[in-house]
Amino acid sequence: MNQDLNILHLVTQASLVVQLVMAILLSVSLASWAVIFGKLIGLRKVKGGNDDFEREFWSGRNVQELYGASERNAEAGAPMERIFAAGMREYLKLRERRVTDAGALLDGARRAMRASLQRELDTIEHNLSFLATVGSVSPYVGLFGTVWGIMHAFTGLSNLQQVTLATVAPGIAEALVATAIGLFAAIPAVIAYNRFARDIDRVAIQLETFMEEFSNILARNVGQGVTAPQGASR
Repeated sequence: MNQDLNILHLVTQASLVVQLVMAILLSVSLASWAVIFGKLIGLRKVKGGNDDFEREFWSGRNVQELYGASERNAEAGAPMERIFAAGMREYLKLRERRVTDAGALLDGARRAMRASLQRELDTIEHNLSFLATVGSVSPYVGLFGTVWGIMHAFTGLSNLQQVTLATVAPGIAEALVATAIGLFAAIPAVIAYNRFARDIDRVAIQLETFMEEFSNILARNVGQGVTAPQGASR
């Protein structure tokens, strides 16, 4: 390969502004890959934890025992487990206050679970907007570097008596490297954002479905007049 068109040589010979653009894009690309790997691990943990708790919940184990375990495991537990604990906690508090109205009991438990769900989704979606920003902005930042580099190249060529393809090509190539790096940063971020958004939607649906099923269990137990649910069954 011609030394003048070597990628490393093009980067080192680019103007200061273009080099700054390249450095920003490379930094953003590294940050987005860190977010991508972190989100992959985090979502796998969330889905695995939710599935494990859901199996345990429907295994017929006493709900109050599950609640006690969830309270002790509040920080390390799965999102579904924390939502369940929030609903049970509010339900039991209302029962302790001698609230006997079935509608008030269920509404209180649902509100607590809905608030917990929103907190969990906010945590799961953390840094997702960063990937969206990288995917949408990086190509334009790279394009800015390319335009600036081409302007710089043509300004330098204006002092030459004779301009050939050999004299034009290195300057244009230097500028186009910025666009290439911008696309290198944007494409993985867009793909990862779409994948994670779809996975988070599935997690949200799973959690909302569990909330409705648990609300039905509470409704059945309220109708029977018991202090707290004794067991869960489909």
